[in-house]
Amino acid sequence: MGETDHHHAPPSAQAPPPGPPPQNLGLSRGPTWTPAEQLLQLHYCIHSNPSWPEALLLGFQHYIVMLGTTVLIASNLVPQMGGNHGDKARVIQTLLFMSGVNTLLQSWFGSRLPVVMGGSLAFVLPVMSIINDYNDQSFSSEHQRFTYTMRTIQGSLIVSSFINIFLGYSRTWGNLTRLFSPIVIVPVVCVVGLGLFARGFPMLADCVQIGLPMLILLVITQQYLKRLHPTAHHVLERFALLICIGIVWAFAAILTVAGAYNTSKQQTQVSCRTDRSYLLSSAPWIKFPYPFQWGTPIFKASHVFGMMGAALVSSAESTGTFFAAARLSGATPPPAHVLTRSIGLQGLSMLLEGIFGSIVGTTASVENVGLLGLTHIGSRRVVQISCAFMIFFSIFGKFGAFFASIPLPIFAAIYCVLFGIVAAVGISFIQFTNNNSIRNIYVFGLTLFLGISIPQYFIMNTSPDGHGPVRTNGGWFNDILNTIFSSPPTVAIIVGTVLDNTLEAKQTAVDRGMQWWAPFQNKKGDVRNDEFYRFPLRLTEYIPTRFL
Repeated sequence: MGETDHHHAPPSAQAPPPGPPPQNLGLSRGPTWTPAEQLLQLHYCIHSNPSWPEALLLGFQHYIVMLGTTVLIASNLVPQMGGNHGDKARVIQTLLFMSGVNTLLQSWFGSRLPVVMGGSLAFVLPVMSIINDYNDQSFSSEHQRFTYTMRTIQGSLIVSSFINIFLGYSRTWGNLTRLFSPIVIVPVVCVVGLGLFARGFPMLADCVQIGLPMLILLVITQQYLKRLHPTAHHVLERFALLICIGIVWAFAAILTVAGAYNTSKQQTQVSCRTDRSYLLSSAPWIKFPYPFQWGTPIFKASHVFGMMGAALVSSAESTGTFFAAARLSGATPPPAHVLTRSIGLQGLSMLLEGIFGSIVGTTASVENVGLLGLTHIGSRRVVQISCAFMIFFSIFGKFGAFFASIPLPIFAAIYCVLFGIVAAVGISFIQFTNNNSIRNIYVFGLTLFLGISIPQYFIMNTSPDGHGPVRTNGGWFNDILNTIFSSPPTVAIIVGTVLDNTLEAKQTAVDRGMQWWAPFQNKKGDVRNDEFYRFPLRLTEYIPTRFL
């Protein structure tokens, strides 16, 4: 039927008049901050230096902070090895000496970051395996059992060091880090701090009478009292930690002399009393650590494989710590070639530790990186000065033993602050990614949770003699898996790298922050890379390019 003159199409709907754009609620609620590659509140960055008197005090402060882990490792392992108080003092001296040497090497030829290299708890499980092996054998004396155990540790460290040397100087580790993105760095650096929570308040609570006052006094002195006067601000912000240690240590000595712990449990007395370390009486006045001081190294394949797992873990832990140190010292994220040479040099350092007879290998000290943020000073020179204190007090044992006798709950209170700073620095990397991406939230959340939860399962199911939840007929295989999965940074690197590079990696490159991240992975991608990480003097001209 044809259309008639009386049949008309319906009138079209009128478009609404244009109005103002919808209000941005985010902007209406306050100011926004653009991402900042470098922290602006630092007083001294990686290549600027405070005055020499200040640098000396700050270096001594770094030495005091790293003492806690050194004493903790020796106090836990040496008695189980059959060593006496004198052996424990010598082990602490050797650990201090190697920490000083390795920190100097790392700050000169490795990462070039202001990072202290200290004893790593990742080596405790393979060392416990060696201890258990010798517990079943008969020796003429406990000291002989201690010596045999140390010689076996030496041999294991020497062989396993080649794992890190290969990973580093073959560029394998650097190629792995190129797979990282900021969304991977966030959980990895976070768990570097959060994964050490057991060394915080749980260890503080072993003697709450001195641990809790130390924590409260440090926070009040360093954050509140410094606001009273400009001079107080300058002094307390940088040296509050030393002042608080002196006050609480004196308080602990008064409680000890007054007999406050005479009727306490044995464990409480060990944690609280200032005269229970027996280091001052047993340490030699002068003792220079020398190669093979415990005897000829003993090489056993089963223990070597277990130690190789710890070497891998120490590489992962150091990598996360290096990223935190770079941010807190005002440097750009370490490029792949810098991480490569730093891990390779860490392997060479482990070789030296095996030769000199250290009880464990070293890794980048998390607590000392937290101290960079606490004092707002990321100077490389300060950390290098701390090496002089480590080496001096490792040779002159009585003086070193005096400071090493500080009760461990005091160090635990310090860790509550310093580990928290490192964890928070990890979170700050998320500003370079799309925080509103559900995909990023998924990767970050799952990596962070598993990075804490899986190691916690392995730690909770590890018996006091070092046997973990993986218990097959191959002891070396057990040691490798139990060590790897007891390390939060290692688990976070594995989970985060796999998820981030398999879940829509190419389509979400911008959301992952790869545009910001990519220039730092190339030697000449950012002009600041050479400024922060080049070798001292003119060494670059003489070192083969493949090792740079």
